[in-house]
Amino acid sequence: MEMNQIRTFVILFFFFFSVNGLRTLSDDPCDPKAQRDPRTLRSDQITVLINGYSESRIPLLQSLAATYATSPLVSSVLVLWGNPSTPAQTLAQLAQNLSLHHSISLLRQSSNSLNNRFLPRSSIGTHAVLICDDDVEIDHESFEFAVRVWGSNRDRLIGFFVRSHDLDLSRKEWIYTVHPEKYSILLTKFMILRNDYLFKYSCNGGPAMVEMRRTVDRMSNCEDILMNFVVADETKVGPVLVGAKWARDYGDARNDVDVDHHDGGQRLGLKDEGVKEVGLSSRRGEHRKRRGQCIMEFHRVMGRMPLRYGYGKVVNSVGEQALCEKGGHLVFCDKS
Repeated sequence: MEMNQIRTFVILFFFFFSVNGLRTLSDDPCDPKAQRDPRTLRSDQITVLINGYSESRIPLLQSLAATYATSPLVSSVLVLWGNPSTPAQTLAQLAQNLSLHHSISLLRQSSNSLNNRFLPRSSIGTHAVLICDDDVEIDHESFEFAVRVWGSNRDRLIGFFVRSHDLDLSRKEWIYTVHPEKYSILLTKFMILRNDYLFKYSCNGGPAMVEMRRTVDRMSNCEDILMNFVVADETKVGPVLVGAKWARDYGDARNDVDVDHHDGGQRLGLKDEGVKEVGLSSRRGEHRKRRGQCIMEFHRVMGRMPLRYGYGKVVNSVGEQALCEKGGHLVFCDKS
């Protein structure tokens, strides 16, 4: 056997037999017997679900997964691979790389449906779940702060990226937009939610939810909007926006430098066009139009508009304090 053939054999062997590597969800996720007893779920940690699809983002995905795995607040990291056309050898190598961290698992999805992001999973052992993209990086302090905010608002969606719905009176239709002073839709770039909302999204709601999940599949979009519908319909309140000291959205084609929400501005810095262009939202005009269509369709099926507005954002008081003078320079008082 040539060396390349031996290497390929070893990788494929790992692909099929790694215990903590690549797994495919085979059982019915909505089977009540497959659900974990809520009393056994941990309240002091969070499970991270990272959605993966593009092979060009694999290096970034590996870095993000490893970073989350090192946090003491994280119980486990599940990388949900949704691209069925990715070669087996590529996934085997990814599984091997991720296995260097015992708390990271790679789960190959049965299809590329975005609804799979919200499937209930028996491997989730925490009350809190983070749904996030493979191209968004948040500083560790802000991540921990967001988890603490969720701990005080467990029924609500918590995150750093928001949008809004609105009613276009001239056209008499719902639209997807951005308001500077209010928001009603939390994005899955970074979304912390209650574990049981996964079951409500995927398994409850009868024919109406089935139809709305089909809309998500048909549009290849809007799973985050539908989750906002589900949660707002139950809680009658909007999501909670958290202020981040530092966030980086690698997939936003508009961005050239890092995003610093703490300063109210945007500083981005990525030159990898391959990473930026693969995102659904990089086709911005068409993207907004399609998401507006989703809102109209969900409203039609539900027969009501459950989305509620939130205002302002929750910030970490440590970073919002006054400046103090030290050595002739102004610094944050906690560092003086």
